[in-house]
Amino acid sequence: MTRVGGRKYYRFARAGDGFAFRASALRDAERSFPVKNPGSLREEPTFRPPRANAWLLWSLSALLSASAFALRASAENPPRRGLVTDVRTVIIRSSVDGAEQPALFYAPPGARPGMAGGAVPLLVSLHSWSASFDKYDSLQSTLMGCIRRGWVFISPDFRGPNMRPEACGSDLAVRDVRDAVGFARENALVDAGRIYLMGASGGGHMGLLLARRAPDLWAGVSVACPITDLSSWYRFCEDKKYRYAEMMRGCFNGPPDVPERAAEYRRRSPLFCLEVAKGIPIDIQTGILDGHGGRAVPVDHSLRAFNVLLEANGLANKKFTPEEINYITEKARLPSSLSTETSNEPGRKYPILFRRDAGVVRLTLYDAGHDFDSGSGGEEPPALAWLEKQHGDLARRQK
Repeated sequence: MTRVGGRKYYRFARAGDGFAFRASALRDAERSFPVKNPGSLREEPTFRPPRANAWLLWSLSALLSASAFALRASAENPPRRGLVTDVRTVIIRSSVDGAEQPALFYAPPGARPGMAGGAVPLLVSLHSWSASFDKYDSLQSTLMGCIRRGWVFISPDFRGPNMRPEACGSDLAVRDVRDAVGFARENALVDAGRIYLMGASGGGHMGLLLARRAPDLWAGVSVACPITDLSSWYRFCEDKKYRYAEMMRGCFNGPPDVPERAAEYRRRSPLFCLEVAKGIPIDIQTGILDGHGGRAVPVDHSLRAFNVLLEANGLANKKFTPEEINYITEKARLPSSLSTETSNEPGRKYPILFRRDAGVVRLTLYDAGHDFDSGSGGEEPPALAWLEKQHGDLARRQK
């Protein structure tokens, strides 16, 4: 702990080491669950400033890897100054068990308490399976996109990497995300009808789970390469000798081989509860090569979830057939019957091979594997443009 100007600041990092919370968590994860396959989930991107907006990207990269202080999550502590983005690490106390959970938080100057600006959207960014709040593949481009758009941004930790019962979509983790939304709304002028959720891989798992567990919050949810059926994924990872099977055993105290554990695996799997998310705009994107060549999440996790959402929204005629799902998953390509459903969306890193818009839900298959599309220059995810068009039903949120 350090005192500056009479205030208490809680140090989480040393210069050059990155955030200590993140580093220690990932070191513990690697000691317990060593990487057994080099092609599995990518949790730590290499920073390469693109040509455009290189200065802003470099500032963000420096911010996310240099010395930082976590501030107590209360109104008496103002944002840390001296950094162009005013991104800060905050500590949010769980409303369930009192555990202190870190988060990255940004509020644009005009949306801070006491300012005359109007309410702006909030983007909740969810970290991936083995990562934590301040270092994961989609963080940098998502944060930069929010800064450019003038949105409030928060990246909660929700119990860190998925390797213990308190993580992996637990009731505590779900509450942590809701607490993070509450913190953002208390510390910025947030438009309650434009609260968005985004995550990839394990963040996609949590994003779809939250679409069911907190449907009153979200104006739109966008996920990439999500894990939707934990028992199915456990069997896949166990067969491939991926470390994620061992991590799931840590989350559930074993495999899904007895009724009690199988029920808990199912309860924390979005696939079996998405019908409750009826009416919520949900965007699912995934690389068609996922599940092949060492890539960790078979594409049927996305296709089956999309089918459940279509059914819930009265659009069963738009569902994939079992034969189509099996063909795409096994062969990593489209059957000829689906080859004409595509789109040319500017600003993408990975070309779209297939897109189906159906009411409030959308599915995109792109030419990649287990990869998050951060945009053609790495400047912002194309999904932000889709989220920006979504406006929540305030009447539904007030129920």
